Amino acid sequence: MLDTNLKHLETKAQYDESTGAGAKAVVICGRMGPMCLPVYDIAEGLESKYPDVRFFDMDYDDPVASDTILRLPEVRGFQGLPFTVYFRDGKVVAATSSIQDKQQVKAILDSKMK
Repeated sequence: MLDTNLKHLETKAQYDESTGAGAKAVVICGRMGPMCLPVYDIAEGLESKYPDVRFFDMDYDDPVASDTILRLPEVRGFQGLPFTVYFRDGKVVAATSSIQDKQQVKAILDSKMK
């Protein structure tokens, strides 16, 4: 399990429940590395500003957890961690890889999650 203050997704059932119909969710699949830590921090800071969006982490190195994200066509070809996937009503509305800054994350939230 990752050492963040985000809710952790560790099983396919948790993933399905958290990203399915009616959900607005951001899943950050990564490690505790230098490209991932800033994205986790940004998500933690934005949770209170986007109360209708749920923010989660997922351990990239745990195949039980990360398999669901890694199979998405939207992340095919991604090279850098973390993979950040934005879900609305059970569909992927955006996906990014590697480090993102707060403005980039907010722009996606504002345009895709309203």
